[in-house]
Amino acid sequence: MLTEIVAQDEAALLQRWMENQFSAAAYRPDRISKMELQESSSRFLAAFRRGLNSGSTDIHGAEWAGVRHVLDALSNSRAEQGFTPSETATFVFSLKQPLFERAQAMYGKDAAKLADTAWEISQVLDKLGLYTAEVFQRGREAVIVRQQQEMLELSTPVVTLWDGILALPLIGTLDSARTQVVMESLLQRIVDSGAAIAIIDITGVPTVDTLTAQHLLKTVAAARLMGADCIISGIRPQIAQTIVHLGVELGSVVTKATLADAFSVALHRTGLAVQKQATRKKPVADQDRDAEANEG
Repeated sequence: MLTEIVAQDEAALLQRWMENQFSAAAYRPDRISKMELQESSSRFLAAFRRGLNSGSTDIHGAEWAGVRHVLDALSNSRAEQGFTPSETATFVFSLKQPLFERAQAMYGKDAAKLADTAWEISQVLDKLGLYTAEVFQRGREAVIVRQQQEMLELSTPVVTLWDGILALPLIGTLDSARTQVVMESLLQRIVDSGAAIAIIDITGVPTVDTLTAQHLLKTVAAARLMGADCIISGIRPQIAQTIVHLGVELGSVVTKATLADAFSVALHRTGLAVQKQATRKKPVADQDRDAEANEG
């Protein structure tokens, strides 16, 4: 019965469905154009008809692969564009009204057949709507994971303080995932720059526990394997007490209270030093002119 409803004047059904979508609160013209929405709707309706023609209503079967493909693309795209789950699922649910209207027109005089058709419409579209929401959720989770990864990469900048001296300022919690990003970023910069010393500054790390200390030691060990020594700076009094209380052995790792202190050590190790520039005295002739000007 549902197959007959969809097959009869599919173009008119598409037009009625589009009117519903354009007038719905879920329609977002700022994020999707009418042409894009009509193309997606047309592809879905054609795949929907083919699925119904197979005689199966199992939307997870091979006969409905075309419908799932359309919904996968639509749901993932809308997850990227910032649509909500309900706005995405409304794409499917908005087809109910045109189908109900057509069922009423075709089977209005046969109450039993009309009820059966309405039930079939609800069952199939509800399944497809739930499938759409599930795909959307997975797509949204993938977007969040990617954004978190990008934020981790942005929050672990490796900067060059001097020729052969790198600095890695850390802000926030240092967990296993972030440690991996930190390690990869630092090692890559050591390879690219040939730096001999890397300063890991933990001033912005709120707390240091056993796991955090182990992550730091792994990073230091990896840098040493690449031929670079590490200095850990930003060791505040409370962090020092915590490390001692936990019994964490930092081994031969040099630690300093501030980044400036660590930089000074790094310069010394590389045979460099920063000196205050002496004030240059003016020539005698310039001093005489200044004196004459003051007397005048």
